Amino acid sequence: MPVTGPDFISLQARNLDASQAFYEKYLGLVRSPAGPPHAVVFQTAPIAFALRDLVPGTDLASVPHPGIGAAIWLHATDVQAIHDALAADGHPITSAPIDGPFGRTFTFADPDGYRITLHDQA
Repeated sequence: MPVTGPDFISLQARNLDASQAFYEKYLGLVRSPAGPPHAVVFQTAPIAFALRDLVPGTDLASVPHPGIGAAIWLHATDVQAIHDALAADGHPITSAPIDGPFGRTFTFADPDGYRITLHDQA
C-alpha cells in the first residue's frame, strides 16, 4: 500500500508552555483536548500540528536552528497581520513578506528557532 501523504507534524520544544503560548498568541492556534501529557496538539486541518517536550538526547542548541533542511509551511488567513504582530514584539523575521505563487508569504523563527513559513493562498 502506498503512503497517502503527510498526516502529522510535531516540533520539539525546550519550554512547552512558552511555545504553546507563542503559537496561540501569534498564530491563533487552539489546543485540542486530545493529546498526551508531554505534548500540545492544536486543532489544525487537514494535518495535525503539535509541540512536544524534548525527546531525551535531543539538543536543539547544538545546531544553528532546528529543522535545517525541512520546510514547514502553514496556511493563514491574514499573513500580514501575523507578520506585523511578530515584528512589533521583536520576534525574528527570517524572510520578509513577499507576494508570490502562494500569496502573501514570509518566514519567522519560533521560540526554539524553527523556521516557519506562513502563506495565505491555499
